[in-house]
Amino acid sequence: MSVYLVTGGGTGIGAAIVARLVRGGHTVIACGRRPGPLDEAAAATGCETAVMDAADGAAVRGVVADVLARHGRIDGVVANAGGHGYSDVGATDDAAWRSSLQANLDTAFVTARESLPALRASGGAICIISSLAGLRAAPETAGYTVGKHALIGLMRSLARDYGQFGVRTNAVCPGWVRTPMADAEMAQLVSDGAAADVEAAYGVVTKDVPLRRPADPAEIAGVVAFLMGPDATYINGASIVVDGGSHIVDVPTLAFG
Repeated sequence: MSVYLVTGGGTGIGAAIVARLVRGGHTVIACGRRPGPLDEAAAATGCETAVMDAADGAAVRGVVADVLARHGRIDGVVANAGGHGYSDVGATDDAAWRSSLQANLDTAFVTARESLPALRASGGAICIISSLAGLRAAPETAGYTVGKHALIGLMRSLARDYGQFGVRTNAVCPGWVRTPMADAEMAQLVSDGAAADVEAAYGVVTKDVPLRRPADPAEIAGVVAFLMGPDATYINGASIVVDGGSHIVDVPTLAFG
């Protein structure tokens, strides 16, 4: 079985990815900055944990060295850490801009960079969790949108440069997913009077999604497990959209729906 690192592995999509990979019989190291959620993931799944800032090169190097010392290999990295950047350009100061890019882009860049020697040795894979915001623009999310777009460029650069060494890199672009972060956004809609409760808010934001619902984190995890596994060995440089069909909707024709 394989050895995987998953950043942002304590909550939401990351925790679901960890659980899915562990169920597949793999050794999974859930990485994150907060020990609490990582401990919960370990208790629920039996995964290993590593407390680290995925944007800190020295910290990532230390975790990679430790994993190699204990397991002898790293077969895959899932760069899932992210967040921050919820304001428009005019309302985003320098500190907020740097914070959003660090959270959404630097974490994936640094983790991939520090893992590449091990991945080249194993012929491993990288999966970067971007977002539908990596292909489209939501209102007042400049840092998040730019960071998620940049992840697609990072994925393509890795796929182009390291495919020749047997390292595959792909991206997954989820739409709305039921996670604590999304729940907080739904709560904002409730407080703004746009919905009666969080469940109704999810109905509001997915009313024009062809499947008419948000994803469960496990549905995103299933796609990641496929991309990391033996049935995807010739998929490299792909952006897989997992959004219930949102990206196919022609916005100017919504009034006719």
